[in-house]
Amino acid sequence: MVSPGTVPVDRPAEVPRPQIPLLLGAVFLVFLGQMSMNPIIAPLAREIGLAEWQVGVTISISALMVVVTSQLWGRRSQSWGRKPVLVAAFTLATLTMALFALLADLGMRGVVTGTTLFLLFVVFRGVGFGTAMAAVPPTAQAYIADVTVDQSARVRGMAGIGAVQGGAMVAGALVGGLLAGFGLMAPLVVVPVLLAVGLAVVAVRLRRESRTELIGKPVRVSPFDARVWPYLLAGFGMFTALGFVQVVSGFLVQDRFGLDAEATGLITGAALLAAGVGMAFAQTVVVPRSGWRPATLLRVGGAVGLVGFVLLVPDTHVGFLVAAMAMIGLGLGIAMPGYVAGPTLAVRRDEQGGLAGVIGATNGLTFVLAPTASTALYAVWAPLPVLIGAAVMASVTAFVLTHPTFRRHVVSGDPGPARPVTLPQP
Repeated sequence: MVSPGTVPVDRPAEVPRPQIPLLLGAVFLVFLGQMSMNPIIAPLAREIGLAEWQVGVTISISALMVVVTSQLWGRRSQSWGRKPVLVAAFTLATLTMALFALLADLGMRGVVTGTTLFLLFVVFRGVGFGTAMAAVPPTAQAYIADVTVDQSARVRGMAGIGAVQGGAMVAGALVGGLLAGFGLMAPLVVVPVLLAVGLAVVAVRLRRESRTELIGKPVRVSPFDARVWPYLLAGFGMFTALGFVQVVSGFLVQDRFGLDAEATGLITGAALLAAGVGMAFAQTVVVPRSGWRPATLLRVGGAVGLVGFVLLVPDTHVGFLVAAMAMIGLGLGIAMPGYVAGPTLAVRRDEQGGLAGVIGATNGLTFVLAPTASTALYAVWAPLPVLIGAAVMASVTAFVLTHPTFRRHVVSGDPGPARPVTLPQP
């Protein structure tokens, strides 16, 4: 009760709770859509008459769209707001994957064949879905960088992005692998439904920022900026190594063990499931409990991932291949939060959207050349893509162990000066 003669004082408006879980859910769903197709993409291509190199080109085109559009999406997430960007991305992803499922059905029935089939394969799975996917991780990353203020919270937040990607790898391997048992079309029908669910959740639940929270002219970040390029180079190497084995994993399983299309989908799903479990364990258990700084995460993760690549080289039984994929997932799961969080601690708030786009473009760039190169090299000699992946991972590990940036940051924990920025006040 207010006493007579006193003047009521307005309480400050309550600050809305950050919607990090919802943003992470959006990342999960779009990656679940992608990962659910991975176990069946190789046998599907062979069923509809596409060559290995055509699958590689399709995935490379998808990655090229990520490179071209990631920084645009990242900056637009700060100037337009997260909700409009994610609604546009999920709408595009849902439509293109529905059309891709229809195309696959027509291809399996022989209605669409040859060059027309390949070009439409590239348009729907490559250009359309690649552009849509490019929007989601940078938007989530820029948002987390916006609402976290210290190194520990930032690393945990970025580990959350990696954790949901690992979870999507696990769930996608389960969904894609199990549904493959009902036929190659089953995962393709489910994916657009999952993306439509994501669209509905974002459209209904995600809060729109006020105008004062937006940044009118987000700053473009150069990949050659001294504050960020060592981290970008390390991340580029890690994802290049992964790209050399991920795309050919289905071919590797089918040819090493002499399996039919359905069995290949199941075993490839199990291998990708193991990698996803390793990644999810790293980012939900190892990273939060270790308290390691970004540079330390890169060093430890690089070494563990290298062990996995070496184990993948021998042509042995299925269990050995699955264990190798689990080690690769564990290593990359440890390293990924260090690669993403490190540079975000060194830039200003109005640079976070641009930086998120640069990181997304770096990730996409690794899959522009790696899938096409790995599938072409696989046709020359099956072990070659795995050997190159192991060599690249060894180079990354040596780089993060010896470069002065990472040596300095292991000791000080300071990734560099984050210059202050003056933003409009409400």
